[in-house]
Amino acid sequence: MIPLEEATGKLKEMYQRVTTPHGTVDNVMKAHSLRPHTMEGHLVLYKNVLHNPENTLPFWFLEAIASCVSMANQCDYSLTHHFANAKRLINNEVKAEAIWQSISTQNWSLAFTAKEAALLAYAHKLTVSVSEMKKEDIEDLQNAGCDDGEILEVNQVCAYFNYSNRLLNGLGVTTQGDIIGYYKDASS
Repeated sequence: MIPLEEATGKLKEMYQRVTTPHGTVDNVMKAHSLRPHTMEGHLVLYKNVLHNPENTLPFWFLEAIASCVSMANQCDYSLTHHFANAKRLINNEVKAEAIWQSISTQNWSLAFTAKEAALLAYAHKLTVSVSEMKKEDIEDLQNAGCDDGEILEVNQVCAYFNYSNRLLNGLGVTTQGDIIGYYKDASS
């Protein structure tokens, strides 16, 4: 990874664009430093899938989906960052711990509504058993009260994290030097 102080041209521009609210550049983006155009695509996808205000599902829940997918993929990098995000957005230690237990055990109903549990089960199946997806999986979500837009939001978060988890695990990217989480602490 090319260090920030050595970046020039397009890479320097991209590092400026991917600077976190903490004022740093995370290793997930630095991993693209030899091909800055891929960093640009990653940034656009990430922002629109996870942080776009037009999403209708709560951001904490999208972060829980991200955590579910990352746990299934054994991607410690994303799991560390995105569960920290979920915890900051939930801002309730007891609820956050219940959510962690629910995701860890795949007992979705432990901490989630029936609709949320159905979306988590869908994201998990899409991650670990993609070839087994069936039309009935979508019908089950609709029967649980999910509208098609919500299904698409979860599908996109799941697809993005499967991409990102493979980038991170495939290149051996660690959190060393990162400030964990996108969001600042509530006390910040």
